[in-house]
Amino acid sequence: MTDWLISIEGTETGRQVALWLALSAAFLHAVFGALQKGRHDPWLTRGAIDFSYFVMAAPFALFVVPWPEPHMWLIFAGAWVIHIVYKMLQAWAYTKGAYTVVYPVVRGTGPLFAVIAAYLIFDERFTGLQWLGVAVLLSGIFGLAIYNLIFLKSERDTLNAALAIAVLTGLFVALYTTYDAYGIRATADPFTFLAWFFMIDGIGIPFIAAARWLRMVDAPALGPLMTRGFIGGIVAFASFGSIMMATRLDKVGEAAVLRETSTVFAALIGWVFLKETVGPRRVALMALIAAGAVIVEVGG
Repeated sequence: MTDWLISIEGTETGRQVALWLALSAAFLHAVFGALQKGRHDPWLTRGAIDFSYFVMAAPFALFVVPWPEPHMWLIFAGAWVIHIVYKMLQAWAYTKGAYTVVYPVVRGTGPLFAVIAAYLIFDERFTGLQWLGVAVLLSGIFGLAIYNLIFLKSERDTLNAALAIAVLTGLFVALYTTYDAYGIRATADPFTFLAWFFMIDGIGIPFIAAARWLRMVDAPALGPLMTRGFIGGIVAFASFGSIMMATRLDKVGEAAVLRETSTVFAALIGWVFLKETVGPRRVALMALIAAGAVIVEVGG
């Protein structure tokens, strides 16, 4: 598998595989966000997820994939810091605002800065048509956020704080997308990066979550919480692994933009499973997001 993936880097086959990986990551990332925002306190859920994928990744990192090259340890340290800040901001935002409010702003801020960073770091350039697609996609994403800001009835007292934290979280999405794309390209075997990343990244938030759980007067039962964490760990592997492979096979900027169709999936999940209202205006805005992604892909 590793040899085949490396052989299609930069080819038309690699581009097609990257497209489907990015779209898969979009759907799975929306599922992941709903898991974190759903039944339990977002900090506890994130801690259970991180602990789960730490346990699952450790055997592969230690005994299956090749060990990282010496220069990778500094890269992993940087990734851990970036992701720990991102996860704390994400959990904080979810405690302040509804899923369908926070998620579009986070995902809308991320791709714009990721495209700019991909230009500066990887010398990637978008065509005029692709920039039009980015504009269309972002108009849909931020249109959703503005609609929620105007019409949402619940959580009004914390809505401004939720949106501000969501914008900051989006900046860290762009930062980790670009940084991790650099990391997965810096090692000979991409699965080495993924296995070691998940093992290292799983250290940190579980301790914060455990301390929070111990302080709770009415703490949730560990069984359902860890079940959700296990499911989230599987989804995290598939989602993050897909987008990272997409950034290795093709352009980082395109993968970052395509992943943000996750906002469409997020709105549908919020409507169907979290019982958050989705009206015709939001459906139209979601159609803009999908159209923007199509323009980016066609224009490349």
